[in-house]
Amino acid sequence: MSNIYLGYHFTITPLELGSEILIAELGEKAFESFIETETGISAFVQKDLWNEDILEDIQILSNPEFEISYTFEEIEQVNWNEEWEKNFEPIDVDGKCHVRAPFHEKTNAEFDIVIEPKMSFGTGHHETTHMMIQHLLETDLVGKKTLDMGCGTAILAILAEMKGAQPIDAIDIDNWCYLNSIENAERNNCKHISVYEGEASLLVGKKYDVIIANINRNILLNDMQQYVDCLNENGTLFLSGFYTEDIPVISESCTSKGLTYVKQFDRNNWVALKFKN
Repeated sequence: MSNIYLGYHFTITPLELGSEILIAELGEKAFESFIETETGISAFVQKDLWNEDILEDIQILSNPEFEISYTFEEIEQVNWNEEWEKNFEPIDVDGKCHVRAPFHEKTNAEFDIVIEPKMSFGTGHHETTHMMIQHLLETDLVGKKTLDMGCGTAILAILAEMKGAQPIDAIDIDNWCYLNSIENAERNNCKHISVYEGEASLLVGKKYDVIIANINRNILLNDMQQYVDCLNENGTLFLSGFYTEDIPVISESCTSKGLTYVKQFDRNNWVALKFKN
């Protein structure tokens, strides 16, 4: 895997709506992480997955209702620790769960999770992480076999273990996430998390009581049948990583495969859904 990323730095007018639309469209491509800035967003893509036409089908760039300009640069992997320290802020969920870096002060939250990602891009996915934590906080996980799909830094797998889930599989296709998840599980003294590098093909023959998938719409839709196939009877599926407008297509995919909608959280146009088998 390449250690080089390309960073695109977009200036957007009008800012809020334009940023939401642009992130949604870039998320359909190989862009994997975003930072919101004062004037727009920065978006990051692995150089190995980049091509010169990557922005060609991004419709908002040619929409006359928006003014968007950008610059881009190559960024060496070694710089990410400095980047995330500048941008990362702790996550406090309902006073019950605190997700922080080692340099943040410890709070009195019931669940205190310490992470130190190998690479992170500020607060781009805090909404989805926040909502998935809310779902897990409301769920009895004691003794539940759990899957954290697209685990990233393994925040959700770690919280699941803290709430009594075991055993737990954490899977991510990105090598840096795989290595970082192992480190974070160890950092939080987790004993029941097994981390794997790969994708949904690793799920063949597996069964889980709880599946957590915080990825993006297209991957969720592509892999939904695998999730359903390995969900135990009366099992729970949590999905996030997509927008409010994506709810109909996500829900249709789930219900057509026999799942029942239970609940959702909404946060800044991001959504986290809960389904039961």
